[in-house]
Amino acid sequence: QVQLVESGGGLVQAGGSLRLSCAASGRIFRDDDMGWYRQVPGKQRELVAVITGTDTVTYAESVKGRFTISRDNAKNAVYLQMNSLKPENTPVCYCKARRAWDFRTFWGQGTQVTVSS
Repeated sequence: QVQLVESGGGLVQAGGSLRLSCAASGRIFRDDDMGWYRQVPGKQRELVAVITGTDTVTYAESVKGRFTISRDNAKNAVYLQMNSLKPENTPVCYCKARRAWDFRTFWGQGTQVTVSS
C-alpha cells in the first residue's frame, strides 16, 4: 500500500509564499508520477503541477511562473513551492501519486492553504 502525507499548508498573506511537502511511503519509486492538485468548495479538483518519472513538469496556466514542483527521490518526497500567492480562493491542496507499473493512483488527505488579502 502507499501512503501520502502532505504538510506545509497554512495561512499566508497575499503575495506571500508557502512550500508544501508530500512524503510518500510504501511502493512508490523513481519512475512514478507525482503531482499536486487543489480543490475549493463546490468545484472539481484541478491539476496544479505534475512531475513525471522522467522529470517532465507540467503546470496549470494559472500558476506558471509562480509555482515550482520538485521531487527528492532519495526521500520519496515531492514539493510545491508557491510564490506570489493570490487571495481569490482557499483551496485544499492534495498530493497524488500514479504508479508507473500498475497505473494505480493514490491521494493524500490534503492540506489547507488560506491566502488573506
